[in-house]
Amino acid sequence: MTPSETEAADHEARPADLAGRRPTIGDVASRAGVSKSAVSFVFNNRPGVSAESRERILQAAAELRWRPSARARALSRRRTQTVGLVIRREPELLSTDPFFPQFVAGVEAGLSRHGYALLLQVVADAAAEKAAYERFADESRLEGVFLTDLLIDDPRPALLASLGLSAIVVSPRAAGETAHSIGMDDGVGIRRAVQHLFALGHRRIGHVTGAAGYVHSELRRRSWEQALSELGLPAGPLAMADFSGAAGARATHELLDLPEPPTAIVYGNDLMAIAGMAAAADRGVRVPRDLSIVGFDDVPLAAFVSPPLTTVKENVVTWGTAAAELLVATVEGGETPEIDLPHVDFIVRGSTAKVRSTEPSDR
Repeated sequence: MTPSETEAADHEARPADLAGRRPTIGDVASRAGVSKSAVSFVFNNRPGVSAESRERILQAAAELRWRPSARARALSRRRTQTVGLVIRREPELLSTDPFFPQFVAGVEAGLSRHGYALLLQVVADAAAEKAAYERFADESRLEGVFLTDLLIDDPRPALLASLGLSAIVVSPRAAGETAHSIGMDDGVGIRRAVQHLFALGHRRIGHVTGAAGYVHSELRRRSWEQALSELGLPAGPLAMADFSGAAGARATHELLDLPEPPTAIVYGNDLMAIAGMAAAADRGVRVPRDLSIVGFDDVPLAAFVSPPLTTVKENVVTWGTAAAELLVATVEGGETPEIDLPHVDFIVRGSTAKVRSTEPSDR
């Protein structure tokens, strides 16, 4: 067969929608319904693509008679040594959230050991977050991502898998650990807080939750309810907030306005707890004489407010470092490192005390 005959036969075999041109990686991605990055991952034997997506990609490539060029494969094997973290938070809330600065510090420490860099992006909503992941995948800018602030029935893990982006889910351990998740047990800290208050004689123990829809908010609320039940107490008063100081103060006023206000409140984070102390003081409620308060996080300021804040402590820096080690191992296809995170701790300070004698002593 002559060269012209070969070219004609090849043209004839190509799908009509290519209009005579050679197929590209974009054509394969479009036909398979995935990103170009996912196609590249499959043909370079990299992890991060589900079995179903891999099968669609191979089928699309076969139908289009596409194979990556040797030069393209060589380029695709050059790692960017960059991973990403997309944070969906309002700037005002993010600026006061103690979790992320500590987590990022730990991540940077872990990544630097392997010569990796972190690409951080803050977005306003779900659509912007999805667009960021799609852009990262299409441009092959990232090796993988950290997925934080896990939602109940979160669609993002499936999205990242379809895009061919390796991901490590950073979420409370009780949310369900897999080889690609890492977390600490928030529930342990909340239960210890309730048990501590019970030992001090408190029977009306309220809770101020974090933002609705987040796994860690739901886990902390459920742990509070379970701890009360285990101690033979009814569910205490509950107020919804969003982890911000303003919402913590509002929720505190809401609980203290009840006909039978709580004698102790467990908050979803330290920021809300500190705001709750201020709100109580504004209405002449003394902490801890009239109201005991417990936070969560043990931010640096917690030990220096008046009175010093009793709180749950998680070593977030170590958590971030471990997450970085796990993500690097995942994207490089190496052996999963043995993760040994420190236990959640409970720090007793001056914001909790024995209940006043006016509290019913039914137990």
